[in-house]
Amino acid sequence: MTVAFGERLASARDAYGRLCLGIDPHAHLLASWGLDDTAGGAREFGLRAVDAAAGTVGIVKPQVAFFERFGSAGYAALEDVLAAARAASLLIIADVKRGEIGSSMLGYASAWLTPGSPLEADAVTLNPYLGVGALDETFSAASRVGKGAFVLAATSNPEAAALQRAVMAHGGTVAHDITSQVASWNSTHAEGAVADIGIVAGATLDLSSFGIDTRARTPTLPVLAPGFGFQGAQVSDATEIYGQLSPGVIVSESRSILSAGPDDIARVAAQRATEVRESFV
Repeated sequence: MTVAFGERLASARDAYGRLCLGIDPHAHLLASWGLDDTAGGAREFGLRAVDAAAGTVGIVKPQVAFFERFGSAGYAALEDVLAAARAASLLIIADVKRGEIGSSMLGYASAWLTPGSPLEADAVTLNPYLGVGALDETFSAASRVGKGAFVLAATSNPEAAALQRAVMAHGGTVAHDITSQVASWNSTHAEGAVADIGIVAGATLDLSSFGIDTRARTPTLPVLAPGFGFQGAQVSDATEIYGQLSPGVIVSESRSILSAGPDDIARVAAQRATEVRESFV
């Protein structure tokens, strides 16, 4: 029996809390870990991060770009990291930020969301620039096999604000429209208390200035929330930042934990998982 992504996300949250460990093998992090800036170094980095998360953190988010930069060898390294994460029963969000139309988008979905694929993840990040409606078939394909997705709505990079805060003909912002369309899709397709399709909304932003309505959604809207830790947002402020969307928030952190190094990452990850869990009591 296929278990919906939203249900598995809720189970990971209940068991380990809301922390999501980003696996980002930056060149400077590889160097600080004593690893070569190669596909082999990225593989070792990723496997150590998975080991540190297992049993402490329920969710990991590999940043695909930092593996892809090594070409086919990087993808082979990523496949090993993904396999290790699946074996450790971690929920995997592949940070791929794909966005296409029709069969092209379904090709990406097949690569990242098909059970048994070498690149199999539990969810992916998606770019809605070609229209949220262009992603509908991907949403459906994901849900059919118990997978999910997170659609970029409000991101913390300053270059995005002009576009995401732009006012559309109906009077709402682009970010508001993306969030509303995702929530609308969930309301007609989701069967559980937590939806399979969520949004990405940065914790360093004033979401109201992006036009995002932080009132509660039914089913619960998953919100992948980067910006905590290294970027400066405080997890103690999460409920104030996200309002009634807080039940769906996933706290995404990478450098603030990865910078601890290979010998201390497990301790720092466990400590941070506890801090995040206590902030949402």
